[in-house]
Amino acid sequence: MNNTVWITRRFEIDLTEPKVMGIVNLTPDSFSDGGAYNAPDQALRHAEKLVREGAAMLDLGAESTRPGAPPVSLVQELARLEPVVKELVRWNVPLSIDTYKPEVMQAALSWGADVINDVWALRQPGGWEVLRAEPRAGVCLMHMHREPGSMQVQPMQGDVLAQVQTFFTQALAQAAQHGVQRQRIVLDPGIGFGKTVAQNLTLLREHAHLQGFGCPTLVGWSRKSTLGAVLAERVMHGQVPEPQDRVQASVAAALLSVERGARVVRVHDVAPTVQALALWSALQGH
Repeated sequence: MNNTVWITRRFEIDLTEPKVMGIVNLTPDSFSDGGAYNAPDQALRHAEKLVREGAAMLDLGAESTRPGAPPVSLVQELARLEPVVKELVRWNVPLSIDTYKPEVMQAALSWGADVINDVWALRQPGGWEVLRAEPRAGVCLMHMHREPGSMQVQPMQGDVLAQVQTFFTQALAQAAQHGVQRQRIVLDPGIGFGKTVAQNLTLLREHAHLQGFGCPTLVGWSRKSTLGAVLAERVMHGQVPEPQDRVQASVAAALLSVERGARVVRVHDVAPTVQALALWSALQGH
């Protein structure tokens, strides 16, 4: 059975009911809403809107991890994050920081952030040491094939479910070696990170098979290109809809993931996702 409480720096988050994590992009080049909220005041207004709509936590990213995204310097990433994090920690809302740089992890935790959400799953040198030094910081360990610059040029081959399961086993072994308890960890199969459309759909269909690791799972289907590909093939007569036109499919993917065991859904569109999960919860008798 999965843990139902996620231990983070300031909060013990009850995952008996699934939680919605709202995305706050502080980048000019995010695939979905690049540049819309990268000024601190814009980001804070957007964060306030997401919380008002029902986001149980916020995920802040200051470097895009879309396919082919250029790297951002340490100085620039810290400058984008600092004013927003320092304000948001006053709001009493769990804060996740989407970064792979150990220096950013350490700074964000020192400012009061609660969770590190790392697409590299702490594989960059120094990442595990940061988490070991912060005995209550939460972490999301995500599977990514290759790296953002090339992951969709040469996507995975073979059995995606087996490879993700093996990766999770190895990541959790690393966590144990560094003294990071499983109660602090959630696992993310990394939808779209070096995977084909068929592989992403397999991970959705078989998400229940990712529930045997003693850790909750988090998924990020929101506005992803796989949804665009499905809609283009089955609805849009070959025309791929823009990311902002994939909201309904994103909500459906989040709901289907929760039905298969996901405990956290990372989304751009908080209000419709919260509404869909409210209906799902009512049907469960919760």
